[in-house]
Amino acid sequence: MKRLSTGAFAAFFAVNLGLITLGLASVASAQAPSAAGTPAADFGEPPSGEIPILFNDRHVYSKPDRLQAGRVLAAIVKNGTILVPLRSLFEQMGATVSFDPATKAVTVTKPGADVRVTVGKPEVSINGETRPLDVPPEIYRGAVVVPLRVISEGMGAYVLWVPEKRLVVVRYAATVPPTPQPSAPPAPTPAPAPRAAPVATPAPDATPAPRNPYERFIVGDYIFAPKVYNNLSPGNSGTQSFSARAAAEFPLFNVPWMLEGDFTSFRYPHSAGNTTLIGNQGQTFVPSFQARNDDFEGKLAIKVADPRVYVGIGYLFRNTNYEGGALESQMHGLGGGLEKLPDVGQRFSLYGSVFFYPNASTNGAQDLSGNTLGDVQYKILKYRVGATFDFGKSPVFIDLGFLGINEQSKLNTTGGATYSGPYGGLGIHF
Repeated sequence: MKRLSTGAFAAFFAVNLGLITLGLASVASAQAPSAAGTPAADFGEPPSGEIPILFNDRHVYSKPDRLQAGRVLAAIVKNGTILVPLRSLFEQMGATVSFDPATKAVTVTKPGADVRVTVGKPEVSINGETRPLDVPPEIYRGAVVVPLRVISEGMGAYVLWVPEKRLVVVRYAATVPPTPQPSAPPAPTPAPAPRAAPVATPAPDATPAPRNPYERFIVGDYIFAPKVYNNLSPGNSGTQSFSARAAAEFPLFNVPWMLEGDFTSFRYPHSAGNTTLIGNQGQTFVPSFQARNDDFEGKLAIKVADPRVYVGIGYLFRNTNYEGGALESQMHGLGGGLEKLPDVGQRFSLYGSVFFYPNASTNGAQDLSGNTLGDVQYKILKYRVGATFDFGKSPVFIDLGFLGINEQSKLNTTGGATYSGPYGGLGIHF
């Protein structure tokens, strides 16, 4: 799109600024009379998607600057209403912008104007007067965007939608105080030459930009005395068991996705006095040893609801040290499930997951009667519920919860099994 010159804009607004001042709900079809009483021109239907916006003859982009490098235009449209980046535009008007991540409240101040909005709340406070908004402010790609009416009514700016150019134009000039009238009629003096209105320069960024809306974290936990019931353990308590996981949200095709890796290690004693079932071959004596069950899960999921609720697929790989006889040391399978990620940037948040693997198979066949071999398969359900506690400005958070594994026999197995226990640890979010 070609950039219009300052002179062209000045001539354009000399004709049109007297005709219309657009608000939030009327940016597409304002019909206000001009100062001369003539009806305003028809500015056409509202645009859709991301559109260019000019402020005092300059393009405006969302912050942070990496979005500008990708040529992401600041103005967007939602439900027929144009929204613009709050910080990028208001600071160019000389205003001070502050954002509270805890309450998601935004305060914009400059001499003679005070505007307050809250992300997700359909109202605006202008100089102490509360007014409704058709579309609430929201966070779009990491930047707070607000309806255009907030600018026109709160900051005294003129806003124009140019349909033939598919362009939103914002014009703002600092208010010049009127010259006091003398008591006596002054002598005629030559009219002063018109002076161009000063353009407010952007104020330095006094407050940090809104936090990235996509969660990214890693966390490690110690599992406290988990209970294990399987062919090696009648309910022994585990020791030195732990869990570690990492997750990251990311946008793809304008939809949030989640990628996660989860490693869990259950370690527990097998007592020498316990007999052990071996497939379909009956029982055998197994000497005492420290058993180990290591599970790795890889998950890919798509967001289906707020806050941070995902549905996706998972891959399970298990490695054990159950040596001897027909006990296989590895297992793998595909499955799916539901997961609620934590909001680790908040002081307190809840999370949970449940994934089901209907056909987890061992890496070898089981000896059957008649000198034949058969596959060994399990149905495995894995679940986890927990909570996080944030330290405020620190990226470190506390993680507490309860996890478990429930295995059911499907084909040629030694029976079912359960592993479960509480856990606690620390994590870091980015």
